[in-house]
Amino acid sequence: MFTYPDIDPIAFTLNVRWYGLMYLAGFALGWLGVRYRAKLPGSPIETARAEDLLFYVALGVFIGGRLGSMLFYDLTGLIAEPLSVFRIWEGGMSFHGGLIGVLLAMALFARRIGQPFFAVADFAAPWAPIGLGLGRIGNFLNGELWGRATSPDAPWAVIVDGTPRHASQLYEAFLEGLVLLAVLLIYSAKPRPTMAVSGLFLLLYGVFRVAVEFIRLPDEHIGYLALGWLTMGHVLSAPMMLAGAALLVIAYRRKSAETVTA
Repeated sequence: MFTYPDIDPIAFTLNVRWYGLMYLAGFALGWLGVRYRAKLPGSPIETARAEDLLFYVALGVFIGGRLGSMLFYDLTGLIAEPLSVFRIWEGGMSFHGGLIGVLLAMALFARRIGQPFFAVADFAAPWAPIGLGLGRIGNFLNGELWGRATSPDAPWAVIVDGTPRHASQLYEAFLEGLVLLAVLLIYSAKPRPTMAVSGLFLLLYGVFRVAVEFIRLPDEHIGYLALGWLTMGHVLSAPMMLAGAALLVIAYRRKSAETVTA
């Protein structure tokens, strides 16, 4: 059992927040990974383009994440005050919105360098879990997105304001960050059919997110959508699982068809 120490979200002076540092670390490590991968034979992206890809991805994350947060989780607030979408200092970032933003940004980047979209997506996907995992650690340091109450005697219990809870942020950091990173790096170490790496990313993220949503508390202003357990995270992650499975099936069917034709 661990008592949450009420960590100050401000990391140090000048109003630098832990959450912002996690984003910065995620982009920095992702950039190193992309540069390393760009040097490998068969890379669709030149090493000199790694910074450009990071710039596009960063725009997609912040613009898509903020818009997604308002559209998915605070639509009434957005309608009442549309300019609130620009108040990023107030927090509010949605993974699913960020994902949509990144997909659009990568489509623009792929078009700019003359590469197929999925060549770029498969190239970048293995490094996304770094940012996802660090972002969840940022949630933990911010003292937000806690899980349901649990037994005070449970070894995983974290005492938050006197209540033992699941540290759902750390569960997600482990699954969506460390585990997903390891699986994708191992899987993509060998040549795979186009769309397969992207499909595996979508499928596994969806599975991990749906699993943790069962013990993660929903946003207070939304609550459970139905059945006493269905959350917005479930609703937004289920299509990812279906899309990921579909991409994997299509990728390997195409590979089989190409093998037979050859």
